[in-house]
Amino acid sequence: MDVRVRYAPSPTGLQHIGGIRTALFNYFFAKANGGKFILRVEDTDRERYSDESLEDLYSTLDWLGIKWDEGPVVGGPYGPYIQSERFDLYKEYAEKLVEMGKAYYCFCTPERLEEVRKQQVESKSEYQGYDRHCAHLSDSEIKENLRQGIKPVIRFRVPTEGKTTFHDILMGDISRRNRDISPDPILLKSDGFPTYHLANVVDDHLMHITHIMRAQEWIPSGPLHVLLYEAFGWDVPQYCHLPMVMGKDGQKLSKRHGSTAVRDFRAKGYLPEAILNYVTLVGWSLDGSTEFFSKEALEKCFTMEGIHKSPAVFDYKKLDWFNGQYIRQADNDRLASLIAPYLQEAGYMHKPLTEEESALLSRIVPPVKERMKVLSDAVPLTSFLFEDRPVEDKAVYVAKGSDEASTAAALSRGSAILLSGLKSGEEESSIEEKLSALASELGIKVNGVFQPIRVAITNSTVSLPLFDSIRLLGIDETERRLIRADKLFEEN
Repeated sequence: MDVRVRYAPSPTGLQHIGGIRTALFNYFFAKANGGKFILRVEDTDRERYSDESLEDLYSTLDWLGIKWDEGPVVGGPYGPYIQSERFDLYKEYAEKLVEMGKAYYCFCTPERLEEVRKQQVESKSEYQGYDRHCAHLSDSEIKENLRQGIKPVIRFRVPTEGKTTFHDILMGDISRRNRDISPDPILLKSDGFPTYHLANVVDDHLMHITHIMRAQEWIPSGPLHVLLYEAFGWDVPQYCHLPMVMGKDGQKLSKRHGSTAVRDFRAKGYLPEAILNYVTLVGWSLDGSTEFFSKEALEKCFTMEGIHKSPAVFDYKKLDWFNGQYIRQADNDRLASLIAPYLQEAGYMHKPLTEEESALLSRIVPPVKERMKVLSDAVPLTSFLFEDRPVEDKAVYVAKGSDEASTAAALSRGSAILLSGLKSGEEESSIEEKLSALASELGIKVNGVFQPIRVAITNSTVSLPLFDSIRLLGIDETERRLIRADKLFEEN
């Protein structure tokens, strides 16, 4: 069997972590099996459709380096790949089901349906849903309704007896009583728009999809889709319903946990290779221990057997760690080009960069890459180079376990040791040893000396390494800031 899988999002919102994981699983499964990855745009929900969402879909996959073999833009033998361009097909196949007696025209008005619903609720009827009022209309009744200009919907005849079973590669056999399936759901609306169920099944068949990998939330739709395949006389694709993506609190991942849109992660400064690597590990593993995979490696080693059955947790801190690792492995020139837009947006550098700014950026990258979790961290880490906002709250200078008097002494004497050493060309390791000795002499921890010096120079408790900061800032400016901080503590 030639493997053919699809990612079929609805362009009604930005691409989120759960959706992109589905795309990645499908893509890597196709590539690992020499198959085809198809992109299909399911845009039948015209009320919520947006061009922005469609563009976000394309740009997100492009950013991640995921190229579809067939689909919008690139084309293919089974197009068009945008559902709104396939309406005639859906009408044709819905009518076929009517001809076979597997579906029927329904002329019920919204008012009648609402009244039926109210009566079922009030009577607490065990049967909830459409009452199949039009299921057995005669040909003459149908013709008369059509003659009156009443536009019908087409409903699928769901069997009322027995059960429907389908096999899921991950979950095993899944069965549902036919009486519990949505009673005679609409396949084609009166305006000619297909419902998800009809369009999905028709498209998967006509596009020769062999494996359907989608979220477990679609499991309830499985039996209905199987019934549709059987009604048409088509083979049923193999199903694999993917585990839910959860937050650390055990609830489905949502905005309450943090950003979920890939666009937000991209804007904050996550690298595509980190997103691709970590998101693929959310619910999948190769051997339970290997964590780092390139896209090329995943294209070879991904297996469906490695997908977990249980819900998977999306850990933001773990993603930060992954991203930090990839940043440190990145080429310095590439990092410089990625960091530049953040510094430009902050107003620290020009567009385009001046020659002096390019040179400074090259000097910034080596130390900053060791401290960044995301690219946007470059702004707070280097802000002291571009704007001088001295810390005037003495408490910020005081390290844990120290006090104001000890901090004043550490700053005064530590600054003298530091500046003397820098001006005489003393080794940095030697200066560090003297500063550590000062801490012992003052009876405080080492950070009790280094923190006030760091705050004085970088205006922050979180900064680049001390000597890297000094090299970037220059000895003269370093001395000016140390003197200023020392005076702050001399004031009452």
